Amino acid sequence: MRSIQSALCAAFLSIVLPFATTAQPEPRRHSVDVCVYGGTSAGVIAAVAVAKEGKSVILVEPGRHLGGMSSGGLGWTDFGNKAVIGGLSLDFYQRVGRAYGRQEAAWTFEPRVAENVFHQIVAEHKVIVLFEHRLRSVQKDGARLASATFEHAPPQPSGAPAPAAQPDSPELIVAAKMFLDCTYEGDLMAKAGVSYAVGRESVAQYGEPLNGIRAETPKHQFLGPVDPYVVPGDPSSGLLPLVQEGDGGKPGDGDKRVQTYNFRLCLTQEPSNKLPITAPPGYDPKRYELLARHVQSLEKTGKLDKLSGRAPLLKIDMVTPKKTDINNNGAVSTDHIGANYDYPDADYARRAEIWNDHLHYIQGMLHFLGTDPRVPGHIRTEMRSWGLCKDEFQDTGGWPHQMYVREARRMVGPYVVTQADCEHKRVAEDPVGMGAYNMDSHNCQRIVKDGVARNEGDVQVGPKGPYPIPYRALTPKRGECDNLLVPVCFSCTHIAYGSARMEPVFMVLGESSAYAALQAIESGKAVQDVDYPKLREKLLKAGQVLQYKAPAKK
Repeated sequence: MRSIQSALCAAFLSIVLPFATTAQPEPRRHSVDVCVYGGTSAGVIAAVAVAKEGKSVILVEPGRHLGGMSSGGLGWTDFGNKAVIGGLSLDFYQRVGRAYGRQEAAWTFEPRVAENVFHQIVAEHKVIVLFEHRLRSVQKDGARLASATFEHAPPQPSGAPAPAAQPDSPELIVAAKMFLDCTYEGDLMAKAGVSYAVGRESVAQYGEPLNGIRAETPKHQFLGPVDPYVVPGDPSSGLLPLVQEGDGGKPGDGDKRVQTYNFRLCLTQEPSNKLPITAPPGYDPKRYELLARHVQSLEKTGKLDKLSGRAPLLKIDMVTPKKTDINNNGAVSTDHIGANYDYPDADYARRAEIWNDHLHYIQGMLHFLGTDPRVPGHIRTEMRSWGLCKDEFQDTGGWPHQMYVREARRMVGPYVVTQADCEHKRVAEDPVGMGAYNMDSHNCQRIVKDGVARNEGDVQVGPKGPYPIPYRALTPKRGECDNLLVPVCFSCTHIAYGSARMEPVFMVLGESSAYAALQAIESGKAVQDVDYPKLREKLLKAGQVLQYKAPAKK
């Protein structure tokens, strides 16, 4: 009987949790052991890990969905090396596999399936989730966070942050012994007064040859000369839209530019499940003149046979036989280069503008590819064969509810993960997870060089192999904040973050942060003083992978 009651309770919670903020009166105050801010994949796993240990936890999410990018369109998982994914992170992918009737983990999946799994995990462990609440302020007692104040702000229909809070909603104050910032933006970390960086470090700062402004960017680049001026050949006529002023800066220098954002698109060609891709508000084909010239340049190379494959327009990966995860590909694609510089430190109103601008840019780009006469007929026909999925992102009109914030703030903690870690030139002694993916930075700017349009900033260099991410990269510097851990915007340089910023890794670090937080509570110590050998023992017992063992050569 108890198992039946538990199953019914879990089913009930999985239904009501998404609407918890409207289904019942909400108290003005909560007091818990751990407050997790951000319902990303890391946030869900962290909250569940706390609940599994029998401690009280609340998960606060600004939007109305769980899973971040893992349920927001990124169904083609970037893992680097599956062998270093363990614990609850691996459990998530195994659960997704079971949702498809498989015995093994599934690394490609539909957004709605991923979100259902996140809700199931949360419901099983009775985690309190508050949706549509975003951080307003924090209250500190010396170096400790005493509480955080949240405002009720339902997202816009596009999924973008609301420009202003709900006018008649009371504030929510959460007091906690420990806080985890699991947002992509690092908002709680910043409010707490923790040191952080935005943009690219110089090559000299940490001795990283791959960091800073790049002298050459060979990949995701124009394959032939594309004129950047309104009137071809006439600089006095001004630059085309999507091209930025300036010379790009001195190679090797640092800057405040962050790698570009986009949306990962779940499209289908299945007629019964297809919604049309329409033009965005205020659509102007002149915005895509650079794309038109890029397409004409590609035609001359003889590679423009279709949208994906050899053609550098879209990267179309099939997560199921009938649904995609579409990513950026080539010089002008879904990445909205140069449009996100304000985002990391922007207020909610400005972030909403940037979000909607990115959404409208991609909507307009796809509409242009499907309708503009300058695009070859076979490409237009292929583009029009794709549509949004009726059964995905139903509250945002088929468009993803999560913008791909590849990089925003990055904490500067006691240990900064750098290119040297990725290349095994330095090995951390207190691992809480492992990175394994390429040092992958998308482009940071599009400028004029030698009279033609050029992209700058793309880097794709593999690490030497899986490398440890240390516990010290999850904690603020001593004295800045004693009871905060940061598993998403952790302490890392731009180029190393390009390798470590993958969803499976975020989940691994979220779980490890949860156990560290509970250990700090139990010992009455600051997070900087957690007994690492004891933490390591717990992590290994939980199935975390802290050391990579290469398979024996045959």
